[in-house]
Amino acid sequence: MPLVPLAHLDDLWFQVAGTRCNLACTHCFISCSPHNDSFGFLDLDTVRRYLDESVTLGVKEYYFTGGEPFLNRDMVALLELTLQYGPATVLTNGTVLKDEWLQRLRAAEDASTYSLEFRVSMDGFTPHENDAVRGAGTFERILAGVRLLLDHGFLPILTVTRTRDDQDDADLFAGFVRLLKDHGYTRPRVKILPTLRIGAETQRQRGYFDGERVTPEMMAGYDANLLVCSHSRMVTDRGVFVCPILIETPAARLGVTLTEASKPFAIEHAACTTCWQHGALCSNASSQGRDV
Repeated sequence: MPLVPLAHLDDLWFQVAGTRCNLACTHCFISCSPHNDSFGFLDLDTVRRYLDESVTLGVKEYYFTGGEPFLNRDMVALLELTLQYGPATVLTNGTVLKDEWLQRLRAAEDASTYSLEFRVSMDGFTPHENDAVRGAGTFERILAGVRLLLDHGFLPILTVTRTRDDQDDADLFAGFVRLLKDHGYTRPRVKILPTLRIGAETQRQRGYFDGERVTPEMMAGYDANLLVCSHSRMVTDRGVFVCPILIETPAARLGVTLTEASKPFAIEHAACTTCWQHGALCSNASSQGRDV
């Protein structure tokens, strides 16, 4: 299998809420839920230690994910701390946000030289489409979270996963733009994500086929810098993994420190084909994302 070196550690991810989430989305690639504690929370001291190490390695951006990050009681303090180091993005379902948290984060971003981004997940621009995947009533709860972010001066990126093979990106994008504009978001930001066929998704639709693997021939002439593993690493309570997608793959655990985890990685997992096909699918800087 092809080996991908870490060209430069640009993006550092934190699995800050482990696999605990207040929702149990049927397409979640690590099967997060209110009862999944296979990965645990990260505390402030742990994140600070990795932030300090990241400075010596030239990290440019920080991402926080889960589970639902705001289930971590330290989440606001973690973002306040991170904004002393660089730009921060938090991936949230938007359903547990509180006014007092966003007041603190508004003040933290205003006092920082760096930006704070929110990516809010939603998977259908109608209640029927979204709630079938994310749970009854989540459509309205997510929109309420988006409105709360707008009220505090944030411009969230709505992230949308293709939940059917026959969905068209242009139609999805247009539908979400209409939805957001109807709810007062005058210049909405939308990012379309491909389906990752692991975790809960294997039960909802299907897993990867046996032949879905990246081959050496597929890497010939391919820009490896498009792959997440060439510029990212993921911190969990079990150590540092190669990327945000493969934390349940034992071979993807590369060490305890960021320096240890700087080794090349063999892209032999089926999910690597999705990254190969779409490129930079985890970061904000992706061709799949657009502002209107």
